[in-house]
Amino acid sequence: MGDSSSASYIHMVHHLIEECIIFNMSREECMEALSKHANIKPIITSTVWKELEKENKEFFEAYTNSREAVRESKMERKQRIQKMLSGHLSQTDTDDSSCTNTTESDD
Repeated sequence: MGDSSSASYIHMVHHLIEECIIFNMSREECMEALSKHANIKPIITSTVWKELEKENKEFFEAYTNSREAVRESKMERKQRIQKMLSGHLSQTDTDDSSCTNTTESDD
């Protein structure tokens, strides 16, 4: 690869990484996606990503924090839903047993 084609390739990988970031992907997810869909070796994606991190330290710190906050929010939401469902299921079980008791006493 000549210098201009190497630079062009790196620029393309850079652009694709930016697209991954728009989709809120981690470095690992981006490496996997570019390997699968753009036939880019993971080591290339990883190297370009690390260089971008060096050049844009503040952005990537904020990006990482944002991803963690989203992940924590999703986990909290999942726990609330599970708690709500388990409470609802307990309520349903109680309702079912009281209905059964009522039915049995009617016999």
